[in-house]
Amino acid sequence: MSDKIRGEFIDIVEWLDDSRDTVVWRFPRYHNEIKMNARLVVRESQVAVFVNEGTIADAFGPGTHTLHTRNLPVLSTLKGWKYGFESPFKAEVYFVNTRQFTDLKWGTQNPVIVRDPEFGMVRLRAHGAYALRVIDPRRFLTELVGTDPEFRTEEVSDYLQQLIVSRLTTALATANVSLLDMAAQQEAIGTRLAGDLAEQLAPMGLGIPAVIIRNISAPPEVEQALDRRTQMGIIGDLQRYTTFQTANAIEDAARNPGAAGLGTGLGVGMLFGQRLGGAVDGSAGQVQPPPLPVTPQWYVGLDGSRRGPFDLGTLGVQVGSGAITRESLVWRAGMGQWARAADTPELAPLFADTPPPLPR
Repeated sequence: MSDKIRGEFIDIVEWLDDSRDTVVWRFPRYHNEIKMNARLVVRESQVAVFVNEGTIADAFGPGTHTLHTRNLPVLSTLKGWKYGFESPFKAEVYFVNTRQFTDLKWGTQNPVIVRDPEFGMVRLRAHGAYALRVIDPRRFLTELVGTDPEFRTEEVSDYLQQLIVSRLTTALATANVSLLDMAAQQEAIGTRLAGDLAEQLAPMGLGIPAVIIRNISAPPEVEQALDRRTQMGIIGDLQRYTTFQTANAIEDAARNPGAAGLGTGLGVGMLFGQRLGGAVDGSAGQVQPPPLPVTPQWYVGLDGSRRGPFDLGTLGVQVGSGAITRESLVWRAGMGQWARAADTPELAPLFADTPPPLPR
C-alpha cells in the first residue's frame, strides 16, 4: 500500500530530450501530484516553467533544484501557501528548449519582383536556411504554445518561412545592389533580414539568430543576357581573338588534303577576321550604303565648237529643246572618237520620243 501511495507522488521532474526538433515539452504528470521537496533537473539549454491552472508561475534555469515554497514564490501565492506548505501539489511543468534550431529551410514559392539598377524590373527567386531560438520562454508559451503538450519546429516553420519571404522583398529592394553584385552581398542582406525578423518576433518570445541566403537566381532570359555579357568579357581584345580564330581555321584547313579544303579554310578565316575587324573599328552592326554611282560626262559638238561637259539629264533637256539633234556629234571618256548622238547606245533612248526633222 505504501508503494502505491508513493507512486502517486512525483519526486523527480526532468526532460531527457531525444529529438532534434522539439521546442517545448510538457512533463507528463497525468493525475499524479508533485511531491514537495522533489528534485527538478533542468539541463543546459532548458528552462522549466510552472503553470498553475493556465497562469504562468515560476521559471527555473539550468541546474538541480529542490522544490519548496521558498523557491516557488509565484506558485505559493497562486496556491495560497501563506505559511509554508509541505503536501504534494498539482501544477503543469513545461520544459522549453532554448538552444538554436539550425538549418531550417525557406524559399520563395513565387518570384520576388525587384527593380534592378542595370536590368530594370527583374523577377528573382531565392532559398536558404535560418536559425530559430526561444529568447523569452514565458512569452513563447503564452503567444504560441498554449496547452500543446509537445511543440515542434514544424508547427511554426510555415509561418516563419512566409515571414522571411515577405521581408526578403523589402531587403532586396532597399539593398540597391545590382544582380551582378548580389552574390557578394548575400551575407549582408541575410544579416539585415535576420535583424528585421528578430524585431518582429520578439513579442512572441522568438529570435532569429541568422538567416542564410544560399542562392538568388534570375529568370532564364536574364541569365541568358548575363551569359552573353560574360562571353563578351571573355573575348576581350577582338583583334587578338580574330587572329586566333583565323589561325584555327587555317590549321583545320591544312588537315584537309584537298586544295578546296585549304581554300575554304582560308576564306572562312579571312571572312571571319574581316567581320570581327569591323566590330573593332565600330562598323559592325551598321548598315553601310553603296558608293554613289559615277555619272558619265558628255561633250557635244555644236556650231563647230566643243560644248560641255554635260550629264545625261542636261543632254535630255537639250534634246527636247532641239539644241541637240540625232546628227550632233558626242563624246565621253572611254570612246575612241566622236560619234552621232543617235548611234550612241546611252543616248539613243533620248531620241525615242523626238520626231525626226521635217522633210525638205
